[in-house]
Amino acid sequence: MQEIIRTESLTKRYGTHSVLQNVSLTVHRGEIYGFLGLNGAGKTTTIRMLLGMIRPTSGTAYINGRSVIEAKPDLWQQVGYMVETPYAYPNFTVRDNLRLIAKLRGLPENSATESVMEKLRLTPYADTKAKNLSLGNAQKLGLAKAMIHNPSVLILDEPTNALDPAGIVHVRELLRRLAKEEGMTVFISSHILEEMSKLASRIGIIHGGALLEEISSREFEQLRRKRLTVKVQDRRETASRLLLQAGYNARIADEGNIEIADDEAIRQPERVAKLLVDADLSLAGLTVEEEGLESYFLQRVSE
Repeated sequence: MQEIIRTESLTKRYGTHSVLQNVSLTVHRGEIYGFLGLNGAGKTTTIRMLLGMIRPTSGTAYINGRSVIEAKPDLWQQVGYMVETPYAYPNFTVRDNLRLIAKLRGLPENSATESVMEKLRLTPYADTKAKNLSLGNAQKLGLAKAMIHNPSVLILDEPTNALDPAGIVHVRELLRRLAKEEGMTVFISSHILEEMSKLASRIGIIHGGALLEEISSREFEQLRRKRLTVKVQDRRETASRLLLQAGYNARIADEGNIEIADDEAIRQPERVAKLLVDADLSLAGLTVEEEGLESYFLQRVSE
């Protein structure tokens, strides 16, 4: 796969305080890379160095094979970005804010503006001044500015902040479509972990300024813990003993349900059900539960 974003031992120190330590990551064409970390983990610092806004103490960042520090202006014609709070001219309308960006980028002002407003469902607010927008629509305006020139690389810092659930779903589907159909590469930082589990094709976990892990969505599916939860109406101890005698690693959890972590039980829960029913035990529920990204993330950063 074509390599679009790469960092090599990216490090940033302020005096004796180290903010980022030897971060090396790779993002390929058409990937949505979820960059996950707690507040203060180094997400925004990494993004600012990817965009050439601050210089690394050591290490190098590359976009499309070109060093960010040495890049000429034409590189940024291929990149869209939104970092932290989306900026807008408060007394300009949504349309005028976008027309200004289009003009600065040398784009046809009317068509570029109308197109990106439609993509982000901002057309109903075209004549609303930026200062009168809701937080969610102000965030969408920031996204529109980042996307107005149809970049091949999109770098976003917490882009779904302040969006309502419908807005989050809309942005998620838009980014998926751009990545799949147009080959756009999306690098997106977030602390909304479950949303990233639905969006990202690959995930990087950063903590304390260090990159702990890079993992694809497919690898995450294989690694995350799964369990079969069994609910019986009564005689839990009898049911647990029966399952243990049958070779299952069963235990009674704090909430009173029986949990089984065996791969065979997870793949074939109907066998567990038959075993209990044949023993005249009243089965109230049988559920395969999977560890979410939030649980996996918290486990990794606490190690």
